[in-house]
Amino acid sequence: MPKQKTNKAAKKRFKVSGSGKLLRRHAMKSHNLEKKSAKRKRDFSSDQAVSGQDAREVRRLLGR
Repeated sequence: MPKQKTNKAAKKRFKVSGSGKLLRRHAMKSHNLEKKSAKRKRDFSSDQAVSGQDAREVRRLLGR
């Protein structure tokens, strides 16, 4: 049987935490940062959990 390949785009965008949760980067942090407050930008930097509806598909793309 051939091995299942990990989707490389998904591999770069998502990571799995120690407890098995899927984590993603926060949106809105790439441009127009001058108008956003420091608190808002700081909150963007933390990883966010993938929503339950998307988790199954992301897990499949990661080969888990």
